[in-house]
Amino acid sequence: MTETQSKTAHPKGLWVLFGTEMWERFNFYGMRTLLVLFLVNSLVMKEEDASLIYGGFLGLCYLTPMLGGFIADRFLGNRNCIMLGGLIMAIGQLLLFTSASVFGENLPLATTIMYSGLGAIIFGNGFFKPNISSMVGSLYPKQEKNKLDTAFTIFYMGINIGAFLGQSICPLLGDVKDSAGIRNIHAFKWGFLAASIAMLLGTILFYFLKNKYVVSPEGKPLGGLPSKNESSDYEEGEAQKAVFTPTALAVAVVCFVGLFLLFHFSVDGDNVVKTIIYPIIYASGITLAGLILSDSSLTKIERDRILVIYIVSFFIIFFWAAFEQAGSSLTFIADNQTDRTFMFGWQMPASMVQIFNGLFVVILAVPFSMLWDRLRAKEKEPISPFKLALGLFLITVSFFMIANQVKGLGTSGLLAVKWLILLYFLNTCAELCLSPIGLSLVGKLSPKRFASLLYGVFFLSNASGYALGGTLGSILPATGDKFDKAKTLGIDLQPILDKKITPTAEQLKLLADNQISDHNPIFAGVEIHNLFEFFMVFVVLTGIASLILFALTPFLKKMMHGIR
Repeated sequence: MTETQSKTAHPKGLWVLFGTEMWERFNFYGMRTLLVLFLVNSLVMKEEDASLIYGGFLGLCYLTPMLGGFIADRFLGNRNCIMLGGLIMAIGQLLLFTSASVFGENLPLATTIMYSGLGAIIFGNGFFKPNISSMVGSLYPKQEKNKLDTAFTIFYMGINIGAFLGQSICPLLGDVKDSAGIRNIHAFKWGFLAASIAMLLGTILFYFLKNKYVVSPEGKPLGGLPSKNESSDYEEGEAQKAVFTPTALAVAVVCFVGLFLLFHFSVDGDNVVKTIIYPIIYASGITLAGLILSDSSLTKIERDRILVIYIVSFFIIFFWAAFEQAGSSLTFIADNQTDRTFMFGWQMPASMVQIFNGLFVVILAVPFSMLWDRLRAKEKEPISPFKLALGLFLITVSFFMIANQVKGLGTSGLLAVKWLILLYFLNTCAELCLSPIGLSLVGKLSPKRFASLLYGVFFLSNASGYALGGTLGSILPATGDKFDKAKTLGIDLQPILDKKITPTAEQLKLLADNQISDHNPIFAGVEIHNLFEFFMVFVVLTGIASLILFALTPFLKKMMHGIR
């Protein structure tokens, strides 16, 4: 053990990665608070389309780690990919700043620049995210791998300090309203600029500190070029390279195309995000998972452990589909049907309500870490899949609570902001049981030659969850503001939604011009009439997933072969 590790419970490299990830999350979550509001208010999009773009953007952000993990494992190494990804993301935020600066003069150009900016952030995130996560586990000697749940919880606190800062500063700069409640639609650019500066800070921090602190227990630099890896870096008896036959690669390509077409033709409409991007995400996840299992060098134990990663990744999809309503449907509800009066009569910006998730993680991360340490010391710590199932259960409780709170609101009532704060508190407890534990589980179960690539697979489950979350966010029924707006247009919206009257062509045009739908959304053949029914969709999906994962825990324990 090195001198550094003998003096501290965790290696100093953890804090370098902590700080780098903190500034990256400032960049990502700060932009996330503003994105859908910018799309709707400045780029004049419908809420439904904004939710689909949001889900597609997040999904692709967690699809590209598959590519970034592959490039790091085979060619560039973790370090180079982290710095490359950070610079590309900073450029992406500058493009959003540009879009938010020019939309008043040229809306089509601003929309094109916006898509370019999101594309840059997507690819930059793909290089950055799997590589920084996979380096955390490499900081610890073999005999201290049981510290990884705690290490990832600390690392996760860094993520959420960054999220908290981004969700505070970017809305204050970018989501600005005057005393009459009129939003300044030209202010979003300053939030995007702040996000870009934060990403540059994180990249510079990593560049200057990586050589001194981001090292193995033996003091060797971590994350260098794969061609410089040594046999001593691998577990005894572990293969150093994946072995994919030409047949396996050909089958993977055929499977991807077939799955893409299956998902493509199973959805209605002509929205590009829903018909192209979401099918790419789903097909990629399944194809990559199958390709890894086809590696002929895998032992039975390695294959069993990888299957555990796949199984828990599937259930995590439903968690993220619910959790990521924060940036779409919950933001619209906070903006349009919530009393956001806070202390001393201050009206909190709608985009800032998300801040409580990051705040609660910062407050609760250390207590959760201490809880796992204490239970481990008493040999009562639950295994990772049980913690994941508990996280799913807690998010089910949170959405059941909010469903009952909106049940009696009708079209004119306002939800008290305290209920959204309580929702974020419960969601944070769920997140701490699930997300850092999932990251740790991948680190503990992955063969080294697949480390970054299996993080890519794990993030694909996030991607699929975000894609599903975008689809579910787009079924948000009309909130109170839509009924009020329709009333000012001389239209009674409720009987139109109830199909009791048929609107005239003139009324339909007025509704469309004001981004108001003339029909209730439909999900899985079921019409969603109100907010209560909307939230109950999440209660059912996450509740069933939680119960099944609890039931599977004993079987997963056997497949983990001694790893907890």
